[in-house]
Amino acid sequence: MTKYISFCLLTLALLTGYYFYQYNGSQSLSYDDEQEELKSHITIRFSHVVAENTPKGLAAQKFAELVSEKTKGQVEVEIYQNGILYSDDDEYEALQKGDVQMIAPSFSKLIDTVPEWKVLDLPFIFERETQAEAVFTGQTSEQLLSMVTDPKVTGLGFWSNGFKQMTSNETALLEPDDFQGQTFRVMPGPIIAEQFRLLKANTLVMSFNEVYQVLETKKIDGQENTLSNIYSNRLYKVQQHLTISNHGYLGYAVMVNEEFWESLPDDIQKKIRQAMIETTKWNMKESVHMNAQQLQEIQKNSPIQIHYLTEQQKQKWLQTFQPLYQKAENEVGNKLIKQIQFPSDEER
Repeated sequence: MTKYISFCLLTLALLTGYYFYQYNGSQSLSYDDEQEELKSHITIRFSHVVAENTPKGLAAQKFAELVSEKTKGQVEVEIYQNGILYSDDDEYEALQKGDVQMIAPSFSKLIDTVPEWKVLDLPFIFERETQAEAVFTGQTSEQLLSMVTDPKVTGLGFWSNGFKQMTSNETALLEPDDFQGQTFRVMPGPIIAEQFRLLKANTLVMSFNEVYQVLETKKIDGQENTLSNIYSNRLYKVQQHLTISNHGYLGYAVMVNEEFWESLPDDIQKKIRQAMIETTKWNMKESVHMNAQQLQEIQKNSPIQIHYLTEQQKQKWLQTFQPLYQKAENEVGNKLIKQIQFPSDEER
């Protein structure tokens, strides 16, 4: 009887061990599969400083959708807008460190990194939207991106926010003399600073997220920006005059952390680049539409006075800015300037 009980206990132990092994083995296999899936999932943290309902904000969303679609969900782009992670003063360093994987700063923010890009800030270097589209979707864009020599960063493409306009709380800005003595918020960059110096105005460099408050408290008199940024940040509520000058072009360079980029498989890189090309073409059209639409909204919903430069007034501005072109030619050369002013037929 004792032997029988011992046999039964041994059999029970063996069966329990067998089923325990089977159960845990299957769980282990399932866990490994899950871990492998997590390992293959790629997240891109994309930080930018403007509202989501702006050309750059919408382009970031479009890009995220296309990346997810082309990679069948393997790559997820997480968007952090309105500077909630980093201000436009801090985002480039965050990208270099790998704290974020992608940013899209304005050209002006990158002149220390790519000195040749200062020509993109020259007043009136872009005359038409079709010209800008030709430059930023053609061979010139590849040439401009190849000028990025920072080993921690790779340039992927260019996005548009459109033409910049002038605003002031003091007076209509139509003649160069109208700027004299006023203080304007500007983005960093030697061309922009020199532009206002030639207009005999003062400048103050600050983050975009601070602009509304300093205008509201009248610590500065005015600023330059696209209509979409003027509208989305409600700058028209704290300014009395808006001049449709189209004097400058606000664009962004979409950049990725180099170490992160090189860690991606070739096929994923290819799909992300395809998404970037499609997003850029979409963004160029969308920025034109949005700026036109939001000018109408400002006209309907704001008492701000809207002024338009005449051709004669524009020529006076151009004459004032001639020293800027001479300086840029001395530092960068005339070839790139002409290439941007007159894109080749292949790029159009």
